[in-house]
Amino acid sequence: MPLDLPDFPWDSLVPFRRTAGAHPDGVVDLAIGSPVDPVPPLIREALADAVDTPGYPQTSGSPELRAAIVDWYARRGVEVGIPNVIPTIGSKEFIATLPTLLGLGPGDVVVQPTIAYPTYEVGARIAGATVLRSDEPDEWPAETKLVWLNSPGNPDGRVHGHSFLRRAVVRARELGAVVANDECYTELNWEGDEPTPSILDPEVTQGSRRLTLAVHSLSKRSNLAGYRAGFVAGCSDLVGEILEARKHAGLIPPAPVQHAMTVALGDDAHVVAQKSLYGARREQLAAALVAAGFRIDESRAGLYLWATRGEDCWATVAALADLGILVTPGSFYGDGGAQHVRISLTATDERVAAAVERLSTLSN
Repeated sequence: MPLDLPDFPWDSLVPFRRTAGAHPDGVVDLAIGSPVDPVPPLIREALADAVDTPGYPQTSGSPELRAAIVDWYARRGVEVGIPNVIPTIGSKEFIATLPTLLGLGPGDVVVQPTIAYPTYEVGARIAGATVLRSDEPDEWPAETKLVWLNSPGNPDGRVHGHSFLRRAVVRARELGAVVANDECYTELNWEGDEPTPSILDPEVTQGSRRLTLAVHSLSKRSNLAGYRAGFVAGCSDLVGEILEARKHAGLIPPAPVQHAMTVALGDDAHVVAQKSLYGARREQLAAALVAAGFRIDESRAGLYLWATRGEDCWATVAALADLGILVTPGSFYGDGGAQHVRISLTATDERVAAAVERLSTLSN
């Protein structure tokens, strides 16, 4: 019997993509957050150096990779050990499979943000669990078995401070629920040089990582979307249980990718350089959008601008498609996004400049 899954939302953008593609100077695709800049040379070289690996890789991750994850956290003031970390095949597969790997099913509740990345709901539906959209820990019911947080948020760039994260962890533990924060955009913070707060920060955990997970991806900070490189960290008992299930399912990052991840996590310089590129694009797009009559909400971190003209999001999508600019309707992420669009920073400098020029016609 087919799974009860929603329609794949990006399929509904096809006609708008055709409209945008008809622009004489071509489409400016700001809809999908897929990196366009080159993979840093040191990571490509690491991948090439590890291609002769005929044997099975370790589901738990190579010792070198797990040590690199531990060291990466240490540089951010968070202490974890080898038993607290494992790699994943990007972050999306982990998000989509976690409810199933935790044994959730009918009668169990998975909480997600009111405005949220669609895969949280997809994962719950695959497991047969019930989805509750809520940003208020006091509203989470007794049936809650998994809570998804997303800070920095996709699509809205919202950032939770230590106080909220601590309150969420306390409430989840009262319920006996796993609480997982999707922290994929943590190093793309636009309000300071430091990464955004982690759910594993000692100010949040208060000395215990019990039932707590942090999910990470190298897709955006290192341009490794094509590598499918991610990792999860947190409660060692929980990570161990998830690892055992992943061994049975064969959910293993390829050995060359594990080696490339090890090198990527050991180098912060390329992340700083990539953030600088995104920051410049962000400033140009934000200024052009405001001049064109948009308001930008939240957007404190991450790879997107969460913008509105105070109209139905599909009307905005259509207006921008007429200019050859493709964006994502906020309704993809929940009813709270009905008047917003998500605008990605993942376009070349040339395409961003084209978008800025086209947006100027709206302000005239």
